[in-house]
Amino acid sequence: MKRFLLRGRRLLHSLGLRWKIAVLLAAGCSLVALTIGVLIHEARAGQVADAARKSALAQLVRVRQVYELTGQLDFDKVGEADARLDCPSLPEPLRQAALAGQRTTYLDLRGPHPAVWAARPVGGDQVLSVRQSLAEEQSELWELDQKLMAFGVAVVTLAAIGGAALASRLSKDLRSAAETARRISTGELDARIGPSGVPGTRNEVAELSAAVDTMAASLQRRLVAEQRFTADVAHELRTPLTGLHTAAELLPPGRPTELVRDRVAALRSLTEDLLEVARLDGDREVAQLDVHLLGPLVEAVTRRSGVEAQVLGAADGTARVRTDVRRLERILTNLLVNARRHGGDPITVTVTGNTVTVRDRGPGFPETLLRDGPQRFLTGATERGQGTGLGLTIALGQAHVIGARITLTNPAPTGAAATLTLPPA
Repeated sequence: MKRFLLRGRRLLHSLGLRWKIAVLLAAGCSLVALTIGVLIHEARAGQVADAARKSALAQLVRVRQVYELTGQLDFDKVGEADARLDCPSLPEPLRQAALAGQRTTYLDLRGPHPAVWAARPVGGDQVLSVRQSLAEEQSELWELDQKLMAFGVAVVTLAAIGGAALASRLSKDLRSAAETARRISTGELDARIGPSGVPGTRNEVAELSAAVDTMAASLQRRLVAEQRFTADVAHELRTPLTGLHTAAELLPPGRPTELVRDRVAALRSLTEDLLEVARLDGDREVAQLDVHLLGPLVEAVTRRSGVEAQVLGAADGTARVRTDVRRLERILTNLLVNARRHGGDPITVTVTGNTVTVRDRGPGFPETLLRDGPQRFLTGATERGQGTGLGLTIALGQAHVIGARITLTNPAPTGAAATLTLPPA
């Protein structure tokens, strides 16, 4: 029984919302129909039993009157009842009650011949009894049960169909809300669910849709404000940094001058990264796609990156991919620089089909990065907090522009791996 209940629960959990509502509504209506059917059956059976007892007692009175007047039973039947004196088939409980001086009845509904008995004592130790068949009454109850069963099945079927229809509308609205939420999560911030249900009615799904739309609008405003702030800051920094770079170039040679020039170069690089992030956030980047051999392209990009890395499979990499060379170089360079800065030697670049994997032998990506993705202005270095900074953020953004996908993992036994999957030509 327990195993059956567990299977039923698992089956119910595997159903969709529409079918769950239909099944639960059908089960509830079945329970109500069964309860009403049992009550009607019991009420009718009680009425039949009371009428049969009264009829049997009336027949017993008539038989007793004849017996007391004549001293014998001149006929075997009185009306539709069988009258007997010390009948051998008389139920024993009824016989004992009659010998005790009681006039009582007994319903015998077992077997194929249901009947009602009535008995009373006569002549001291004799029992006068009357037996009346209840076959017609039992047939009537059986027909009633069949009608109740048919009506119950019809009601449950209509309830299930009506519940499925109502739940279908609810399921459609919820699916629309879920689809809109997925579109928002992928960056389509202007996606909205819109009004649902009948206008002017109180609908929980409509309230949910309105709440999701309000949340999406608020999120869009905040993200747009953040993107605008990032772009404005980067743009405003370019002019003074250009002047600072020019001034640094005029300084006399020496160690202090080298330090100043190095910091100015770092600031200029950060400013360019911020502008690139702002363009990626604003979906203003347009890829110039063309077909290229992946192996030689990866080998050339690795050589120009300035990172010492071993390229594997480039000579055999005859797969053709459709990509933007400049953006692909930006992605692979960022992955290589990130591996050199936060990973450990040796660094390998493996070309397999239309995928490129950059792997190091360092401590691996932080768990928060694998779980939540790259976060801006944070770096995976311990001394600068946890996260990945702008390098991986730009790499993922540029990959999205060219229709590629980057997967970050920590393969055994040590190290981090970033796999770039490019669309084949």
